[in-house]
Amino acid sequence: MQVEKKLGGMTLIELMIVIAIIGIIAAIAYPNFVSYVQQGRRADAMAELMKLQMAQEEYRLRNANYATIAELGFTSSSEFYNFSVSNIAAETYTLTATAKGAQVADTDCATMSINQNDQKTPAACWQ
Repeated sequence: MQVEKKLGGMTLIELMIVIAIIGIIAAIAYPNFVSYVQQGRRADAMAELMKLQMAQEEYRLRNANYATIAELGFTSSSEFYNFSVSNIAAETYTLTATAKGAQVADTDCATMSINQNDQKTPAACWQ
């Protein structure tokens, strides 16, 4: 009498089930991951805008008007945002962060701004 040995391993069906489970988990987890990454980059842009705001107020204490980004000594872009100053006058300015690169997919907060009165737009992005 001959005894058959069963080899240990996975069948093709078992392998396909494992791949399907991994695919389902990835389909659920990836969008959440992307959202968290976008929120982190957005927080970095907000922090940079607030630094620029503080630098503007400090500059205004010493001068008769507000300054450009170059006069403040800041760079006008980062890896994921371009920063600009508009509406510059003796008593007004608007600082803006505009998404670029991969951050453009963050459509709700692709452009964020803050002015001399601390008005932040869009408001939902700053919460």
